[in-house]
Amino acid sequence: MEARRLHHFQLPEALNATTPPERRGLRRDHVRMMVLDRKTGATAHAKFFQLDQFLKKDDLLLLNASRTVPAVLQAVRLRSGEEVEIRLAHRLDDSVWQALVVAEGVAVGERFIFSPSLTADVVKEQGSGPFVTLQFSREGAALYDEIYQLGEPVRYEYIHTDWSLDYYQTVYASVPGSVEMPSAGRAFSWEMLFRLQRKGVKIAYMQLHTGLSYLLDDSWRHDPRENHEQYMIPQETVEAVEQCKAAGGRVIAVGTTVVRSLETAVDAEGVLRAQSGWTNLYIHEGFPLRVVDGLITGFHEPEASHLDLLSAFVDPSLLYTAYQEAIDREYLWHEFGDMNLIL
Repeated sequence: MEARRLHHFQLPEALNATTPPERRGLRRDHVRMMVLDRKTGATAHAKFFQLDQFLKKDDLLLLNASRTVPAVLQAVRLRSGEEVEIRLAHRLDDSVWQALVVAEGVAVGERFIFSPSLTADVVKEQGSGPFVTLQFSREGAALYDEIYQLGEPVRYEYIHTDWSLDYYQTVYASVPGSVEMPSAGRAFSWEMLFRLQRKGVKIAYMQLHTGLSYLLDDSWRHDPRENHEQYMIPQETVEAVEQCKAAGGRVIAVGTTVVRSLETAVDAEGVLRAQSGWTNLYIHEGFPLRVVDGLITGFHEPEASHLDLLSAFVDPSLLYTAYQEAIDREYLWHEFGDMNLIL
């Protein structure tokens, strides 16, 4: 089933958040928040640190604990001596990654040199997609040590300053693997999370390592169904969801990555199962959400597939009206911008 696309809207360039809130004189949890009623389309407006006013005891917040890695690396191409940019895309195992090599004619058997102690060989060409597969000379924690020393975070075209990796992390991220920040959780502070827990809001974690979506070249277009991302849902999270539902609470996903993972892990009987694997689930208008009741997310650009996912929560016409209101009220877009709570 194809989704009915959200009406195209014009996003003024001034609403692209180019600067982290902390560099604009705000705490990260003091960005603005639009609250959207998924049934009626009614909106309310607050600051993100006031989230506790919209949640209730026994609600469950589900957070993506994936930590952002600095995925943009510089390497020397052994066969020519030229320096090339390599963008990590998906981790396949302890020493193998899919990657976007910003160079022509990359072939199996080529070697790239990142440092005196790190090289990578091309073991699979890109084929019909944009990525090659690289086998690194180091693995596990040793490879991550090199990546963190050598890499820079992925920065989108509207970001004009080389903000450090710290600005691309959530406070609770613990498991390295995302090449682009799971940004819906960025506005949380530990103080906020503790305050929510004191109110009786439960918190649980899962992981989805985000893949590379910013491909530099519009000739490569990612259909969501072609974007496979690695996820892991632990048993304690499944039990937290079951307890939340039994107590009459709402399961609120922090980010589209959490929605995608949870809805992937539902079996044929509609039961959430602890599991790990790869998901390419495409969620859209009319998709039967079986786990998630609400969503915390940022504001998404026109034509983004994330808007299709939001249309599973809110009728596209109501979502379009809310987005127009957000534009009129000058909410800020993207990972350094404002937040949208859908309940």
